[in-house]
Amino acid sequence: MRKLISGLAFCLAIFCLLAMSSPDWGFYGHRTINRKAVFTLPQEMISFYKYNIEFLTEHAVDPDKRRYATKYEAERHYIDVDHWGVYPFDSIPRDYPHAFLKYADYYVVNGADTTTVSLREMYDEEFNPKTDKYKKISKVFYDSIYQVRYDDEIVCDCQTLEFLEQLNIPCDKIVIDDNLRKYGIITYFFPDYYSKLVRAFENLEGKKILQYSADIGHYVGDAHVPLHTTENYNGQLTDQVGIHGFWESRLPELFADKDYDFLVGAAEYIPNIKNWIWDVVLASHSYLPEVLAFEKELSQNFPSDQQLCFENRLEQTIQTQCEAYAGAYHTKLDGMVELRMQDAVHGIGSVWMSAWIDAGQPDLTKVQDIKWSKQDEEEEKKLNAAFRGGEINGRKHDN
Repeated sequence: MRKLISGLAFCLAIFCLLAMSSPDWGFYGHRTINRKAVFTLPQEMISFYKYNIEFLTEHAVDPDKRRYATKYEAERHYIDVDHWGVYPFDSIPRDYPHAFLKYADYYVVNGADTTTVSLREMYDEEFNPKTDKYKKISKVFYDSIYQVRYDDEIVCDCQTLEFLEQLNIPCDKIVIDDNLRKYGIITYFFPDYYSKLVRAFENLEGKKILQYSADIGHYVGDAHVPLHTTENYNGQLTDQVGIHGFWESRLPELFADKDYDFLVGAAEYIPNIKNWIWDVVLASHSYLPEVLAFEKELSQNFPSDQQLCFENRLEQTIQTQCEAYAGAYHTKLDGMVELRMQDAVHGIGSVWMSAWIDAGQPDLTKVQDIKWSKQDEEEEKKLNAAFRGGEINGRKHDN
């Protein structure tokens, strides 16, 4: 197996869902890969990151906590790439504006009449990335849609989307249904978030450098999980419900500390972050057939009464995969989870270093003093309270 850019975003999922009363339970994976990523950094960065390693470790799980606090967070952790096409998914636009506009549904309103329009077929025929038309609709998206994309209703005047004019439909206004977000946007969200880290480095804003670095570690981890790239994210379409947590949480919990090697080498510069995150997702998805097939075969041949066991965790009794059953699955996967984790570590360090290089390699000894205010403390308390006591927004894959 080639060394992939593994993602322990997965370790976090089942643990946190099985034991929501404790923020420490199930966060092993994200915390581990963020911590290990620090040691991939060059000399000019490692002192700053090592000094703040506890923050980077502890806050590696903040994006998952935010899924309890905002309805917009969950979609940033995955993309159901197989909803839109088949591997290697060449028909899916890699740019956010074009993916949004291609997959949206448009409701052209004229008085009391509404005409529903989809541009998917026309889009592939009409819009070539090298044409001025393609560039123009990118500008339309960022000027007129991007800022309101989270509104309950996205409304444009008819002139804004002038490429609809060729359909010759009378129009008073256009209402847009964003289908893209329903199936995840990690590949489209990530480059923008990366730019925030670049700007934080440029301005030597230590607090933001740490916050964005911790979050980025989480998103990179998630992108390396095969089950974060599919509509069948928890085996619900193949009668394998629970496989999400099994693969990404239970296996690392049992085997990572004692068996995995996290010496992954030095971080490497990433020249194109958009292409890189797509490459990560495609690599993750290439492992999906084995993830599903091996578990399916094992479940049909392993004694059914030895597949699930009860364990005591943090004064709770939970049901999880028995160690022998998990061990058999781990063996069939032949090092896959370790490779994904190793590459997650390397990938996180490489993204951090690339943002620093793109910012001009600023002297991190000159970072502004990092002082956490009472407001910061209050925000963290609110986040933890939402996590402990709230309902998760978006997908649940806890059983």
